[in-house]
This record gives sequence, structure tokens and C-alpha cells, in this order.
Amino acid sequence: MDKTRILILGGTGEARRLAAELARRDDLEILLSFAGRTETPAPQPVPVRIGGFGGAEGLADFLMAARYDLLVDATHPFAERISANAAAAVERSGIAAIALVRPEWVPEPGDHWHTVADIPSAIAALGPAPRRVFLATGRQSAYHAEVAPQHFYLVRSVDPVDPPLTLADVEYVLDRGPFTLEGEIELMRKHRIDTIITKNSGGSAAYAKIEAGRLLGAKCIVIARAPAAAMRSVETVEAALEAIDHLLSPAMKRGV
Repeated sequence: MDKTRILILGGTGEARRLAAELARRDDLEILLSFAGRTETPAPQPVPVRIGGFGGAEGLADFLMAARYDLLVDATHPFAERISANAAAAVERSGIAAIALVRPEWVPEPGDHWHTVADIPSAIAALGPAPRRVFLATGRQSAYHAEVAPQHFYLVRSVDPVDPPLTLADVEYVLDRGPFTLEGEIELMRKHRIDTIITKNSGGSAAYAKIEAGRLLGAKCIVIARAPAAAMRSVETVEAALEAIDHLLSPAMKRGV
């Protein structure tokens, strides 16, 4: 019996969990794809492909040439270009698809949020007075801080920031989530952080810094998500599994 082929565009904990659940089934063949931005990706439960496809057209050609039955976009909520390419590739290839998009964080009582559209706006929102900033937006965008050198920056990323920032007052932390509330409080107290800059990534793995900021009275500058790509979406791994079962049912394959 031919196995049903599923391509998962990954880079999140949810993608890994979904792949692990699907790998339990002997009627499926799973490939998990990474863009390659992380130098040392965590071990995965299924075969992995690393690298781009050559835009939407390249991804569509890959899906059709390898006769994939389903595409799952489980990339990071801020991987807008990849998600847009996925939506366009699905339209071009005509295969079934879903997006696994974790819910956004929302401010709670005690939070001091300031929402902005992008990282340059977040740096500008720090203002002229020196602040002690926890910059938790990843290594690729950290260079934006160089326009405001009056602040102290604590930069956390999975891989080193290369080249290092041209800032006089910066420290680096190499770490991979999930993070604990106790650890985030300790980190922020140690560096006397008064402001957090973060993307509204959603999920639980990185939420502890939001909780820590609430408890410590820190300002939180939150970068909003762009509008989602046009694709049927679910918010949890469990919902994704249900949607996949539905999409791969004999009735759906027959178009009933």
C-alpha cells in the first residue's frame, strides 16, 4: 500500500510534536523541512530536509514532483515570507494544506505592554533615556539595536550573533527554550532589566519572560504579527491531527 506523504514546514516545538505524533502511524511518510536559519537544530523524530525551495514556485514544483498529499505550515508565526510562499504553492499545486498557528499572547492585568509593528519601531519606542533592555527577538534582527547605543542590551539567541553588535554595552546569552519563570526572573534581576522587547510569538515555550516582566514591573514592547497567509488554520497540535485525519479520509480524497 502506498503511504500518504506529508510535508511539514517546521521550526517550532509544535512542528516537532506534530511530526512525532504522525510518525506513530505506518500509513504515513513524513518529511520535516527547515529553512536552515538555526545552525544547530534540535533532534527530530522524522526525516529532515534543510534549506529553501526557491520561493512559491519552487515549493509547488517540489510538492508535485514528489507527489505529496498534504502540506502543513507549522513555521514560526513571524516567518511571514515562508507562510506566504506556502499559501501560493498550495494554490498552484492544488494539494490539501493546513497551517498550525499558535494563539497570540494577550496582555493581562499588571502587564505594561506597548505594541509596535516591527523591530525598528520597538527600538525607537525605547526613547532617548538609557534603559536596560532584554532583546529577545533572535539573532538575525538584533542589529537594529545599533541605532540606539545609549541603552544596555541583553541579547538572547539560539546561535551566536555574528558579527557581534557594534555596541559598547551589550551581553549575549545563548539558550534554547522552553524557559521557566524562575529562570527568567533570575536572568532579568541579574541584569537589572527594565524593558523587554519581544515578538508576539504565542505559545508556552517563551511566555515566561512575559510573566517575569509582569512580576518585576518591566515595560514590554511587543511586536505584533502580520496578517496570516490565506490558508485553513488550527491552533493546536491536537486540532491539526483531527484536521489531517479529515483531509486524508477516503471521502475527502474522493471529493465527497
